[in-house]
Amino acid sequence: MSDNPPHFHIEYQGYEAIVTIKDGIVEGKIPRRALKMVYEWLDLHQEELLENWKLSQTEKPLNKIEPLN
Repeated sequence: MSDNPPHFHIEYQGYEAIVTIKDGIVEGKIPRRALKMVYEWLDLHQEELLENWKLSQTEKPLNKIEPLN
């Protein structure tokens, strides 16, 4: 199992970042406006993201998570 905290990767218009699921810490660079949307999405789907993290650690297929509308 990975020692990394649960996180997800973002790619946006040439920017790349990693965001931790539990506390929203960002590593990398992403425009503020895009980051605001990422945080909104994270707030809505934190439990689903944590479940997908668990699935990824056992190399199982991930569940689809809806985008922001």
